[in-house]
Amino acid sequence: MKRILTTLFAALTVVAANAQKTNGVELTAADMNINVTFYSPDIIRVTKAPVGTKTTEMKSEVVTMSPESSLSVAVSSTASAVRLKSTSLAVTIDRRTGLLSFAANGKPLLKEKATAFETRTKGTDKGRYIVSMTYQLDKDEAIYGLGTVQDGKLNRRGLSKRIEQSNLEDFQNIIQSVKGWGIYWDNYSCSQFDDNAQGMTFKAEVGDCADYYFMYGKNADGVNACIRQLTGDVPMFPLWTYGFWQCRERYKSSKELLEVVDKHRRLQVPLDGIIQDWQYWGNNYLWNAMDFLSEQFTDGKQMIDRVHKQNAHIMISIWASFGPQTQQFGKLAEKNLLLPIETWPQSGLSHLWPPRMDYPSGVKVYDAYSPVARQIYWDHLKRLFDYGIDAWWMDSTDPDFFNPRESDYDYKTTMGSWRGVRNLFPLATVKGIYANQRKASADKRVFIMTRSAFAGQQHYGAGLWSGDVASTWDMLRKQVPAGLNYTMTGCPNFNTDIGGFFCGSYNNNGAGSAPRNPQYQELYVRWMQYGLFCPVFRSHGADAPREIYQFGKKGEPIYDAIESTIRLRYRLLPYIYSTAWQVTSADESYLRALTYDFASDKNTWNMGDEFMFGRSILATPILDPQYTEEKIFKEDAMSGWDKKEVKNEKWKDGKIDFSEEKTVTKYLPKGADWYEFYSEKLHKGGRNVTLATAIDRTAMFVKAGTILPLAPVMQYAQQSQWDNLDIIVYPGSDAVFTLYEDEGDNYNYERGMYSTIEMKWNDKSRTLTIGDCQGTFPGMLQQRKFNVRLAGSDIVKPIGYKGKSVSITL
Repeated sequence: MKRILTTLFAALTVVAANAQKTNGVELTAADMNINVTFYSPDIIRVTKAPVGTKTTEMKSEVVTMSPESSLSVAVSSTASAVRLKSTSLAVTIDRRTGLLSFAANGKPLLKEKATAFETRTKGTDKGRYIVSMTYQLDKDEAIYGLGTVQDGKLNRRGLSKRIEQSNLEDFQNIIQSVKGWGIYWDNYSCSQFDDNAQGMTFKAEVGDCADYYFMYGKNADGVNACIRQLTGDVPMFPLWTYGFWQCRERYKSSKELLEVVDKHRRLQVPLDGIIQDWQYWGNNYLWNAMDFLSEQFTDGKQMIDRVHKQNAHIMISIWASFGPQTQQFGKLAEKNLLLPIETWPQSGLSHLWPPRMDYPSGVKVYDAYSPVARQIYWDHLKRLFDYGIDAWWMDSTDPDFFNPRESDYDYKTTMGSWRGVRNLFPLATVKGIYANQRKASADKRVFIMTRSAFAGQQHYGAGLWSGDVASTWDMLRKQVPAGLNYTMTGCPNFNTDIGGFFCGSYNNNGAGSAPRNPQYQELYVRWMQYGLFCPVFRSHGADAPREIYQFGKKGEPIYDAIESTIRLRYRLLPYIYSTAWQVTSADESYLRALTYDFASDKNTWNMGDEFMFGRSILATPILDPQYTEEKIFKEDAMSGWDKKEVKNEKWKDGKIDFSEEKTVTKYLPKGADWYEFYSEKLHKGGRNVTLATAIDRTAMFVKAGTILPLAPVMQYAQQSQWDNLDIIVYPGSDAVFTLYEDEGDNYNYERGMYSTIEMKWNDKSRTLTIGDCQGTFPGMLQQRKFNVRLAGSDIVKPIGYKGKSVSITL
């Protein structure tokens, strides 16, 4: 095998500094052709390939940006180096080794350490390379991102991980540093990531060259902005998506689903979404037929209409695979657009577990890399869209891949070998849905939940959920840093199955009894209080139904705790939807690791159990049991389906006093002061504090210098307009908040049809100014009332507002 390393002491010849190419250089060093191109003053693309390699300029499937046409960088050369400098970044290329180093304002940011190419000698990818790039980090430098690694850690230092999409872990090939730089490794193959004493390395199993983008954003927000500039912005989700979603594996009839919506309305428990999981299509041979073929769902269209009449929305399960008796399977097979890999479900008999392999399902994954296949997919999915389905639950977008063989990886898809494009699959399939729905209608925003994601997926109306996670405190603890790291790849929309997917180990008093088991009750409530801070707030799982009334009745502590959390979510909707606008318009994030805002406080660098929810709320979820003992067991995405017989463990039924007040210790970041949300007690930052907690209180703080709008509790997100908002001012610093409103759905906001109201708090003069309403949209409020209160005071001052600036002193 031919092996070319940048550490070889080969002579360097500058082939071209191309006077016409003012935004970069091409040169040869260490037997490599090196191309360095500035896409913007903050973003640089670097490619390296062995001399003599025949490579063609391929369009990235992720990068949507082109180099800025007016950009010009200064290029200088000495006997030992070539240097390029923009207004923000400087990159130096060592003439002898071909290694690059990056700096800003004279401050070193990152250095390459080695590049390696190993020729592949067999299979579909013969003649291509195993490619690796190693970088040198500072000893104590913290790094984040990569994807949803379920190891419970925030900082990626010391991580060794195979990069291949799966049910529980997903990868975006993006790393960012606490120093304010980021890297996107533009390669779609199965890979390996390692950070150790030798450096930080991306090693791809297939590539024609090393290809990466270096970004300098100065901080986490800035890096995310660079990522989205490079790979696409974040479209708005509808307002109703931020309400509460109920689901289970699975509603087995339309009657069962409708009963859930009806009961929420009768109980006056807020609800905006219901989800129909798999098998509404019938048996496994009809897998993912995208139609209501089951005898229990023959009234599918009427079911959807009933949901809508109840002022709720419906999401439905669709997959990346098809059963052999579906229409889609036939059309895809005819065009050789089905992959030969073994996938879920393995057996055609859906009612038996473990799978009866002597009755194979014949289900095959479609070739999502093919535009023809994506069109066939949508042509059949449009039937559900025309029925009125509001949103898509795209399951197994990893996709499930069982018993992999070398021949599977060698299989040639439309874009290349399965090995070479494996990790791109979730982006390819989601992109197809987004593009086609946008063509079909501008009246309904695309809302997709997907089980897997790749870089750039934020641009296609998609949010990730973290897969079939086990119902354990350990797994709850792991969701927090997983979501934060996912956000730090530029993808802001993350959620989990509230309560964990597999809760069967708590069914020790009969099947489906977990919601009456205090051990599970406490876990579920605390998971819900974490879920409160996720962009999508959704209860889902197998083994036992999770609707609020399964846990008891009103007046009982667990029921009341669940209800109060749901009601708080609806109170926060103006804050959440306004944050959503900042995500779309200003490249901000919902889930903000503390390093976003408090990077100067080194205590935050490794903190994966607290985070900012938007700019103002410090989420400090309780991630350990306080009332019961932790039930410890291990479950993965397959073993969870084994319906084991659980011993009839005796819990102290009725003996757990969930009304008892507890305490928890939380760290408050340095650089701000903090108000307890419920008591409004003020604390200095930079220290641990003891917080009084209860089962029905979400552990959270509000930053001093905050204007927080709160809506009245509604039964669904668009039950009424925000004509009577509470405005709570948390003094201690000046504050600004922009209230955003639009029609709640459709894409008119992209044409400027929305409004904003900027509110400013002057801490010195104790004055709140509510500015002029900017913008307009159909049906917008012309006048409203704001009920203003200063945190720590009971005095409420109402303000009549008619769209013109008004001030009040508190």
